[in-house]
This record gives sequence, C-alpha cells and structure tokens, in this order.
Amino acid sequence: MGHFNDRFLRACWRQPTDCTPVWFMRQAGRALPEYRALRERYSLLDVCRQTDLIVKVTLLPVRRLGVDAAILFSDLTLPFLGMGVSFSLQEGVGPVVGEPVRSLEAVERLRPVEPEADFPFLLEAVQVLRQELEVPLIGFVGGAFTLACYLVEGFPSRDFPLTRGLMLTEPPTWHTLMERLTEAVLRLAHAQVRAGVHALQVFDSWVGVLSPDDYQAYVLPYMRRLFAGLAPLGVPCIYFGTGTAGLLEDMAQAGADVIGLDWRVRLDEAWRRLGYQVAVQGNLEPAVLLADFPVVAERARDILRRAGGRPGHIFNLGHGVLPQTPSENLARLVDLVHEATVCKGREML
Repeated sequence: MGHFNDRFLRACWRQPTDCTPVWFMRQAGRALPEYRALRERYSLLDVCRQTDLIVKVTLLPVRRLGVDAAILFSDLTLPFLGMGVSFSLQEGVGPVVGEPVRSLEAVERLRPVEPEADFPFLLEAVQVLRQELEVPLIGFVGGAFTLACYLVEGFPSRDFPLTRGLMLTEPPTWHTLMERLTEAVLRLAHAQVRAGVHALQVFDSWVGVLSPDDYQAYVLPYMRRLFAGLAPLGVPCIYFGTGTAGLLEDMAQAGADVIGLDWRVRLDEAWRRLGYQVAVQGNLEPAVLLADFPVVAERARDILRRAGGRPGHIFNLGHGVLPQTPSENLARLVDLVHEATVCKGREML
C-alpha cells in the first residue's frame, strides 16, 4: 500500500485540501468497456451479489480514471432482498417489483433487514476493498422516499403518482412504510461502516418530485432520523437527490455533512443558500461529457470558479455517468480538476 489519499474525506469535513477531490456517481461501470464486457456474462443483480465481482467493478474507475474515492458497487434496491420483496433489475427499465406494496397489510409483511445474514457478499467486499484501496471507500444506501417509490409504483416512473397518492390519502400506511424503510436503510448503513467504508452517500434520487411542504411533512422527519442515527459512526454523510433546487434548505435540515447538487442549480447560489455550513458535491451536467473535451473543460472550470477555492467542494456530476460517455473524457476531467485547483486559496484558472 502506498500513500493514502484522504482529500475527499477532508473536503467532506470542509477542511483545506491540496486540490479539489473528484469522483463520479455511477463511475463503477456503464461507460467503462471492462464493465460492459462483464455485463455480457452477468446480470446486474448477479454482479451485486458476488463478492469478487463487486470488488472488481468498484476498483475499475479508481485504477482507470484516477478518482479520489471509490464507491461500493451495489444497487439502491438491495434492502428489498432482505425484506422479502420479489423484484428484478431489468435492463433499460430499472427495478420491477413483483407485488407492489400499496396497503398497510403489505407494509406489515416486510421483514426487518439483517445485514450480516442478508448481504454477507457486500460486507465481505468492503473488507477486501479496504485492503486494496489507497483512496476512501464510499458506501451507499437509498433514501426511504426513493425506495418507497419503487415499492409502491412497482417500476420506475417520471412522476410517481401512485406513491404520492398513497402518501396524501393513506398517511398511516405511508408513515409505517417510511418507518420500515428508514430502519432497513439505517441497519444496512451501519453494517457497511462496521465493515470498513469511510463515508456514506444517501441517494434520494426521486425526492425532487415533492413540494417543499410535502417534503417537510412526509420525508424530512425520516431523513433526520436517518442522519441522527448515522452521526455516532463518525463518518461523513452525503445527501443527494435530483430536481431538488427547491428543496435545498429543507434537505440541509436533515443533518448530512455534504449536500449533493444536480446541474439544475448554480453551485455558488446553492452553497450560498445552504449557508456554507455544509460541504457541497457536484455539479457538472452528465450530458456535457458527451461533448468535445474543450466544452467539458469550459463547463468544469465554471463550476470551479463558482466554488471559489472554498474548503468543502467535491467535484462530481449532477447525476450519474451516462453509458455513452467516452471514458477518456472522464480521465481528462479528473486531471483538469486536480491541475486547475492545485493552488486553491490563490487566484485559480
């Protein structure tokens, strides 16, 4: 093992770093040819359930791209395996639930998650990766609202009307479901930290469909409970969702150490609204990486200007890497961010 690169962790705690750390959501796969070759042999769920494959795919972007953090390869829906939910991960569609959960009786049939028994392959992969990596390992879980969307709808949706309808018309069922999911997520997150992850990201991917009032009433109490339950672990926690420009102040109240920003809000405006009391992560539009690299460089430099060299910025995309992304653009972007910010605190770029 060589020198451990901790700049990602330092940025999470809003401490000075030698340059801006960078990693990419969905960096472990999709755009990398090695991952696509692996997926010709294994389904997504197969990869998520085999220790050696989790390790292999998690390591790929670190070695190929030079990013400052690895993210554990898994899927948001993993808790469903322990909860007794029959589902599949369909190519080009996403999670498809065999029997959607739309009643109190269905919610009460969900089993409690027992991570060591239900997901030994994932926790073993964390232990192996801790021996292999020279950068921090990020574990992750899904936000309870996003998991509820999949369970209630039965498949991905643009607006999640059935989920929002249940939330507004059957509050007892909704709150019981959110309690069950929050407990499942909390248990899985604790197990990942016990196994050795250095940080945690909560992907509440679809929470941006909610109004601020509905977020405060139906989601925020559970996110507060989640982050309060994670705080004693002593690892930084990132909270990310898409379409959340109208929810940033409310999301900050949940208690995460880092707020992930999508590309629909300017980074400097978002950070100002958050009051600089949290670190921020983001927020290059993923589609920009499909352009010629001079365009990528211009957009990336604009984000770095908006961050202004302030401690606590982690460079990332505003959502996950698109499958069509040229991997060379990702590698060049990592180098650009590092080189452009190596003198943070002085005039950059």
